[in-house]
Order: sequence, then C-alpha cells, then structure tokens
Amino acid sequence: MRKAALLYNPDSGGSKQRQRELESALAILKAGAVDANLVPTDSPVHAIEETRRAIDSGCDTIFACGGDGTIHNIAQELANSPVALAILPMGTANALAHDIKLPFNVAAAAKASLQATPRRIALGRVAFADLQGKRGTRYFVVAAGIGVDAHLFYKLHTGTKQRMGMAAYYAKAWHLWFSYPMPRFVIEYIETGSVAPGRAEVTELLAVRIRNFGGVVQELAPGASLDRDDMRLVFSRTASRLAYLAYVTRGLLRLRWSIPGIDLAHSTSVSCQYGPPSATSPDQRKIYVEADGELLGTLPAEITVVPNALTVMAPNR
Repeated sequence: MRKAALLYNPDSGGSKQRQRELESALAILKAGAVDANLVPTDSPVHAIEETRRAIDSGCDTIFACGGDGTIHNIAQELANSPVALAILPMGTANALAHDIKLPFNVAAAAKASLQATPRRIALGRVAFADLQGKRGTRYFVVAAGIGVDAHLFYKLHTGTKQRMGMAAYYAKAWHLWFSYPMPRFVIEYIETGSVAPGRAEVTELLAVRIRNFGGVVQELAPGASLDRDDMRLVFSRTASRLAYLAYVTRGLLRLRWSIPGIDLAHSTSVSCQYGPPSATSPDQRKIYVEADGELLGTLPAEITVVPNALTVMAPNR
C-alpha cells in the first residue's frame, strides 16, 4: 500500500466521533508511509465518482469507511481492476468485516490493513430491471436477495433507519415481513459439479458469498465462502412464515436443522423469472431485487459469479 483514499459519508453516524476515528486512522496510515487522504462523499453516485477520481490519481488502495452499502458502491469501480479494497468498519452490520475477521476498532482496523495480505476474490454480479424498467447490472460482495428481504428494502428506503431509530426500523420491518404476500417466482440453476439443470418455484432466494455475517445470525448460508468461485443459494419453496423463522432460528442457535421447503445449493449462475399468472392471482406482483442491502430493481434477474474480480486487504489468516 503506497497511496490510499479513505471514502466516508460525513453525515452518517455521530459526526464528531466519526471524524476523530477517521483522523486517527489517517495518522496511522501516514505513520506507515502511506500517502493517504480523507475523501467525503454525500451519495452513492458521489462515492463511485470519487472512487474513480482516486484511481485516476494513482491510488492503489481505496478504503470504504462505512458498512456493506459503502463497500458495495466502491466495489462497482474496483471490480476487475488491480486497485485494492480496504475497510474501516463504521456501518451498522459490517458483514464483510466480520467475515474477513477485521478488528472493529477503527484504529486497529487501520493497523491491520497496513499488515494485511492482498486477497483476490470472486464477485457476484446481478443483472436486473431497474425501477424504471431499464436493464442494469451490479456487482455484489456479500449477498443478493430476491423476494421478502428485497421487498423490505423497497418499503424501508435508506434514510428510514436514521429518521426512525433502529428499534422502530426493526419493528416496521417485522410488520412488513408478516404482511408480505409471498408471491412465487421461478429459478433455474445448475449446481456446482453437476450438468443437470435445477428448477424451482420459490418465494425467496438468497445468493450468498460470505460464511460469517457476524452478530446473532452468523452462518446464514452454511457452505458459503469467499474462497470459492461460486455462491451458496438458499431458496424457499414454501410460503410458510414458520419455515422462514425456523431457518433463521437454526442459524441463531448454531444448529444444522434441515427445514422442509428450504433448500441449499452451490452454483455459479441462477436465472430468476416471474412465473405464469394463475387463476387465483392473475395480476403479476412486482418482485424486488437487492444486493448488499441496496435495492436494485425487479425481476427478471440473472445472478452469476465473476472469478478473480476484486482485491481485498484482509488480515492474515
């Protein structure tokens, strides 16, 4: 690491405390002979623009100072380039930081980044219809989701957490989850190591790249790993909310229950389409798509894996 830009949102979190932490991290990097600068951003588009500008200025490392959404935006520019992603975990969930075992103290994370080993990993990529119906493509680092989780991101846009507080945010999310109508859609995939295509009508799909989400959830998709060049699919053939709760509870209790109606598979590609209208539901409901906690759009969608796509500065294992 010779030259780095630290991208952050000055309006996110406790501004004064956040600024002190960033200044501390900056001092550590400079003491380690890194030409480093703080770069404020005010939107996802601005973060992407500043990432591009930092790369053009000769930065070999871009620090995402935030959570998985910040990482997601920066990764769009770093994908398929030699420029490395480093992380100062300052977000809410920080799933990727949990997975690579990065310290959660900002100063300690900066020190760890100085001693880190560059790790080349695959990225997920999702093609989708945006909210205006135009085709779009995004890379993702942690996971992509279609169905109930993406519907929550559609209903609870980014600013809701800050305005409502986390307790009210989760209460609203819980209410929406129970009122979600569980429409079905069709997925087609080929399991890793097989040539036979699989097909299922499902109410939810997760395509997961990391093993450990941290917090209470931990392993949401057993078998997922950044070391693999595929993704772990978790898909629900059932509309039973109890099955969903049982699956999440399995993760909370660190158990290996098999939940009827919820299946797992490794795959490098999954196609997701609206199912045909039925007599009971002739009107097609919109089914939403998210990646790394960012709402992208709707079906139809194609989720694939791009090997050797991103360099991450990860602590030595």
